Amino acid sequence: MRILMLGWEFPPHISGGLGTACYGMTSGLGDLGVEVCFVLPTAVPTSATSHVSLRSPTDVRRKRRRTETEELEHVEFRRVEAALQAYATPESYAEEIRRSRQVSRQVEEDEAAADEQSPVPADIRQGGSFVRGGAGVHYDGDLMGQVNRYARLALEISEEEEFDAVHAHDWMTYPAGLAVSAATGKPLVIHVHSTEFDRSGEHINQQVYDVERTGMHGARKVVCVSQLTKSIVTSRYGVPPEKCEVIHNAVELPERAEVSMKPIGRDEKIVLFLGRITMQKGPEYFLQAAKKVIDKYPKVRFVMAGSGDMITRMIELAANLKIGGHVTFTGFLRGDDVDRVFRMADLYVMPSVSEPFGIAPLEALSRNVPVIISKQSGVSEVLTHALKVDFWDIDEMANKVLAVLRHQPLQSALRQHGQIEVRRMTWRDSAAKLKQVYESLTAPAAR
Repeated sequence: MRILMLGWEFPPHISGGLGTACYGMTSGLGDLGVEVCFVLPTAVPTSATSHVSLRSPTDVRRKRRRTETEELEHVEFRRVEAALQAYATPESYAEEIRRSRQVSRQVEEDEAAADEQSPVPADIRQGGSFVRGGAGVHYDGDLMGQVNRYARLALEISEEEEFDAVHAHDWMTYPAGLAVSAATGKPLVIHVHSTEFDRSGEHINQQVYDVERTGMHGARKVVCVSQLTKSIVTSRYGVPPEKCEVIHNAVELPERAEVSMKPIGRDEKIVLFLGRITMQKGPEYFLQAAKKVIDKYPKVRFVMAGSGDMITRMIELAANLKIGGHVTFTGFLRGDDVDRVFRMADLYVMPSVSEPFGIAPLEALSRNVPVIISKQSGVSEVLTHALKVDFWDIDEMANKVLAVLRHQPLQSALRQHGQIEVRRMTWRDSAAKLKQVYESLTAPAAR
């Protein structure tokens, strides 16, 4: 079986959980013998993953046979020149264009000034000309225009690929999935990792909502990352429940030798928030609970790891609450830095306002860190040995943080049982359920 998969982020170039989920799911599918052709709107280095091969980004219109070596790899990428910005909205994308064009103009002015002083002949300097003004190249046009561009290029790729089904991740790839499915007759699976209601609350972008709804209704199956997400898909988008399939996310476990590592010894306890600093993730509730904890337990540091549109407000909030000396903002972390900050933590807190799933708590448990999660998260459906609170209840959140920091037996029990629990959540199991969805749509009786 071969799947044409449409997504917009993949490790190591990730901004959130979708890229992590795509990596884990494709790895699990490969273990089950499912081949994936992943259409990605950004370049992925060949050293990015162990289970991926990168096909050279030649003109997608040119027919090309795969070599035997490529056939041995169960995942390959097709790169397309479309700029689908991670977790963007049409408004934020427009602002990014404005900023990138400013940077582009400054780069051009600086390079022009440098050229006047350079001893290198102009014809040799032209070798790097594609970089000049590059800050604006990938952000040309509007976000919806780039979504449509991605759809056109994915459609061209589908003309030269053999596959059994189309799998589209989140709203920016839905138009591409619909176009490919309509042109080829292959069944479309839509994967809902997040909805516009999760990202924006009740103040949704109608254009994004319309794209989501059209994609969901045009697909043969809608895969939801949690029962919470399924309830939103059925109630807010009018999708029949029988059309939806819940497949929870999972986690890639560290090497066994690393699992038993203890947090670094120190006087200060560390409480970690790791995620995008946006309304959806509830960072203000984390800081408000932090204030209550610090008043009773001053030997603690709250670490906010991530970036987002609320970062400035959160820095100001920490200052206004007079807890700036107890709060560290790390900015966006990736790779080894994520692993390092998890291993330093005594406790991980995810106070999300609306979280379709939430892979980070599983990553924390896999690194022997106890977790507190909001009841308004999909991961709360599958975790038993985690403390759960309503995102808005900062008093209860603070009480639970204090309980874990003060009582070693509670912390040890959460670590021990959490380790056992998270080991049952494998990407192979999630991929097996996804494979069953593919098979139900591609079997002769389903056609």
